[in-house]
Amino acid sequence: MDRSKLVEFGNLELLAKQVVEGFITGMHKSPLHGFSVEFAEHRIYNQGESTRHIDWKLYGRTDRLYTKKYEEETNLRCQMVIDCSPSMYFPSDKRENKLTFAIYAAVSLMELLKRQRDAYGISLFHESLLLHTAAKSSPMHQRFVYAELEKFFAAYTPTKASDTHIAKALNEVAQSIPKRGMVMVFTDLWSSGENEEDFMNALSHLKHERHEVVVFHLYSRTIEQDFTLENRPYILVDMETGEELRMLPNEFKSQYIARYEKGLSALKLKCGDLAVDFVPLAIEDGYNEVLTRYLLKRQSML
Repeated sequence: MDRSKLVEFGNLELLAKQVVEGFITGMHKSPLHGFSVEFAEHRIYNQGESTRHIDWKLYGRTDRLYTKKYEEETNLRCQMVIDCSPSMYFPSDKRENKLTFAIYAAVSLMELLKRQRDAYGISLFHESLLLHTAAKSSPMHQRFVYAELEKFFAAYTPTKASDTHIAKALNEVAQSIPKRGMVMVFTDLWSSGENEEDFMNALSHLKHERHEVVVFHLYSRTIEQDFTLENRPYILVDMETGEELRMLPNEFKSQYIARYEKGLSALKLKCGDLAVDFVPLAIEDGYNEVLTRYLLKRQSML
């Protein structure tokens, strides 16, 4: 699929359906096949349970034991929290940057959640929460979220040299979600207004409220990870603060990559200590990792 043809936000629904259809098709050829399209109606039978609710017709088709699920078992809430700070508009010279990747990933996730009969909400933040919707599962809610996203990004311009408050937004989200659920955070973790301890404390708050949490760390593999730049003079501009740095890439590349990998490893370990999934996600890749993580988390909550 040529994503460049689907950049206009009016095509959000079309993109989401294409991504999910391709994902489900791929699942039938992968180890994830066991908990794909039947997820909203059944769960895998566990030895020792009553056999009263086993779906024998499904067993005849799949040779696997599933038990029928009831409405209260299928209702999961997922809140998608998206960083809208200036650094998320990188790369600024491309039609798909970290922010548009996050939006497309989120609406693809919404489409899968809808098919699973699960509820979803969206939270957008920079210096504070910019948009926050409750988690619902109706078609009307999906249209409302699409409309709000399109309206918001048609008018929104990020304010440079201002503070990004990831922890503040996550704490507000933790306080606003009424029931245990799933929280998926899309961010590049470039925060000028807080430190790492604030971020970890906010994740602890979400876990204290018994939410399953996945942090998708968005980055450009070519530039932010591999530092692939021509060896000529550059002026690098911090999109969060406006600070400038004059440099030759070859003078900084090895040191930059070493510090980048060390910081990423440390953050992943700290998230692991909190039982938070930390998922580095290159914007050059597709959305399947996001959908897979949702299914894995959803299965663990049953």
